[in-house]
Amino acid sequence: MKTQFMIAGTLLWLLPAPPPSARRTCCHPPTRPPPAFKAAGFKQKGKRWQACDDPTPSYTPGAIADVRNLDGDGLPEAIITEDDSYCYGHTSVGYSLVSKQPKGSWKLVTSDTGMLDVLNTKGTGNWPDLEIGGPGFCFPVERWNGRQYV
Repeated sequence: MKTQFMIAGTLLWLLPAPPPSARRTCCHPPTRPPPAFKAAGFKQKGKRWQACDDPTPSYTPGAIADVRNLDGDGLPEAIITEDDSYCYGHTSVGYSLVSKQPKGSWKLVTSDTGMLDVLNTKGTGNWPDLEIGGPGFCFPVERWNGRQYV
């Protein structure tokens, strides 16, 4: 009996994790997302926004994963993700963090490969620390230094 539980437990552990798009939670997306996508370097191709020029059918186009005021300035920030192993390797996801500016435009704050997790700890200017997830168990944490995440 113990052997059956060990085998079942091992098989469950070996199952792949759900794709990042299945784990994505979306809060109030902006009513006009194109400026945010443009600030992140995405280009509109048909009805979808792409930063990666992937020709494969497994590609998942850019999507607004989260919108909230991260730095307490009263203006929203948006996390844009794009899922694809062709462009982002084993991690299979890239992210862009963009911030709405006082005059209405959007500005790219940071972007990279990985799964972005906003932490409760803060850096300069009240910007939250960011954990960049990916394969494995230890993930880097980046802190805003007043000009960029490092």
